[in-house]
Amino acid sequence: MPDPLVLAADIETELVEKRSRFLTRLHRVTSVEEADERILAARRDHPSARHRCTALVIGETETAAVVHRSSDDGEPSGTAGMPMLQALLHAELTDTLAIVIRYFGGVKLGAGGLVRAYTAGVEQAVAAATLRRRIALAVVRIEVGHADAGAAEHAVRTWAEAHGAAMEPTTYGSRTAVLTVLVEPSLLEELRADAARWSAGRARIEEAGSRLTDVPLT
Repeated sequence: MPDPLVLAADIETELVEKRSRFLTRLHRVTSVEEADERILAARRDHPSARHRCTALVIGETETAAVVHRSSDDGEPSGTAGMPMLQALLHAELTDTLAIVIRYFGGVKLGAGGLVRAYTAGVEQAVAAATLRRRIALAVVRIEVGHADAGAAEHAVRTWAEAHGAAMEPTTYGSRTAVLTVLVEPSLLEELRADAARWSAGRARIEEAGSRLTDVPLT
């Protein structure tokens, strides 16, 4: 499966279809409880709207299964929430809540028109949003003596910038400093070889698992 996408920031867009206004909000969420709070906020913000339809996708974690949830909120069954959910899934988004707030314009759209409008509302918001790719990066720890820490930090930071890796703040113990780098697994051997060369073999290099990280789209 491809690595999923996540929102870099929440967004709201508007679509008008036969005088009905469809306000779409996309929120980044990590729990059903957080999503419910956002839905309640939409109801408070738009008390006179006819419908506030929703779709929710939350990715699997160590303690919880995947969540796919949708609501038509009074629209004919299957014409709003499910098309919105399918739009999120088609966009490969996770940890995302979509809310489409409809102000009825006096013209009925029919079942097909509703499906198209709610789908288009979510697609428009996704197209306007800033997205990030969620990938699993290897965590590499490079341990050096205090005397080598400054030179090692400069070398590792330069390497990370050139290879799209992320460097975390250095930690210091009584005798050594530990530099932590988040790097794509395919670059592990290259990092090992370069770090050994920079340190003349004095650095201790170890893998420490992996971490899900959201990175800009390239």
